[in-house]
This record gives sequence, structure tokens and C-alpha cells, in this order.
Amino acid sequence: MTIYDVDIDALTGGTTDLDRYRGSVLLVVNVASRCGLTPQYDKLQPLYDTYRDRGLVVLGVPCDQFGNQEPGTATEIDEFCRANYGVTFPMTAKTEVNGADRHPLYGELIGGGPDIQWNFEKFVVAPDGTVAARFSPRVEPDDPELVATVEKLLPR
Repeated sequence: MTIYDVDIDALTGGTTDLDRYRGSVLLVVNVASRCGLTPQYDKLQPLYDTYRDRGLVVLGVPCDQFGNQEPGTATEIDEFCRANYGVTFPMTAKTEVNGADRHPLYGELIGGGPDIQWNFEKFVVAPDGTVAARFSPRVEPDDPELVATVEKLLPR
């Protein structure tokens, strides 16, 4: 099983079939709108804008498991992200990333590794669905190592 075998609800309704991203590089980030790291949206969107035509997909996964920092409804989350950060990359419905109710997406991303530490932890997924890298919440989306990892996986 890979992440491409997993479906997850989309923030604005319906289901996001992750298989549609097969062959793309995915940057999966658990996000929150009331977190000290929320300004990372300001760097996630430009990263997406820069590389989406080459095959990068940023996938925002709202999560309320860390300090109740994503308490809003789907509509509130969508409006906040668009109005404050101009977010155009795909977002999922609010999702559990740790614990007994962990979404299968995060089961695949984590594998046998440690639980998610906090909001804005990042996974770079290669076009074949394997996790190429995992970055801590404090690593900014424009960090040279993260960007180099993405660039290395994108088609030339």
C-alpha cells in the first residue's frame, strides 16, 4: 500500500483521491490557523507557485490535535487561508494525524517512525509514493534543504 491507495476528504467537500497525484512530488503539511507557525503559509504558497508547473503539489492537512489551534469549520479554515495567505493549493478536511484515529494517510507517511510533533510538520513524497524526506515543524518551507529535496525529485 502507498499513499496513492488512500482517499481523504477535501476541505471544501467531496473526496480527494490521492492517486491523482501519482507522478507528482507531494509536500504534505499538517496545518493550523492559530499556531505560532501559521505564517509558514506565506512560504508554502510561493513554493507551490514556483514548482507546481513542474509537478509539485502542496497538500495542506488541517489538524486540531495540537493545542486546539485549528478549531474552525471547513468554511472558516478555507476563508482564513484564502483571505490571509492567498492559498490556492489543495487542502483536506480536518484530520487526525496521531493516535487511535490517525488517518491512513498519516499511517503511510509515518510508517514506523515517531508521531507528528506539532503543526506544520512536512513530508516530501516522491513521485512513486515513497516518503523521500520528513522535516520538523520549525523547518520553513523555503529552507534550502527542503527546496533541494523537492527540486531533486521534480522532472527536469
